[in-house]
Amino acid sequence: MIRRVGPPPIKGQKYTQRSGAYAILPVPGGVLLTGQQGDWLDIQLPGGGIDPGESPVQTLHREVLEETGWAIAQPLRLGAFRRFVYMPEYDLWAEKLCTVFVARPTRRICDPVEPDHVTLVLPWNVAIDSLGNDGDRMFLQRYASGRT
Repeated sequence: MIRRVGPPPIKGQKYTQRSGAYAILPVPGGVLLTGQQGDWLDIQLPGGGIDPGESPVQTLHREVLEETGWAIAQPLRLGAFRRFVYMPEYDLWAEKLCTVFVARPTRRICDPVEPDHVTLVLPWNVAIDSLGNDGDRMFLQRYASGRT
């Protein structure tokens, strides 16, 4: 059973399952994150939905590059969580199945190509407090506590 994080599903609401891969990216001085600009800056672990025919690791490489402009190496799966959310950019109620990895950023290739995304490097404690969803926060906090 994959742990649910965040609010429970709304009774009677139909959800589409959406699998995704997300990365914790340690760098000197903290962790590399992405911020999605809208009405507010939503700070997230870089990552996103797995496209048809794509593996979670392929998704991770593609999404990290799109959202941060960085290439990565040595992804290691840490675990998974699920959450029930409305995704306004897709007009979709989704059960998101989020697989979280840790990976090593190797080099910055370009600016983020994903619209409205910015690359951020935040100290660990600031990053944990700033993440926009409980699942990302849970995994980052677990990972950070094991680093000491």
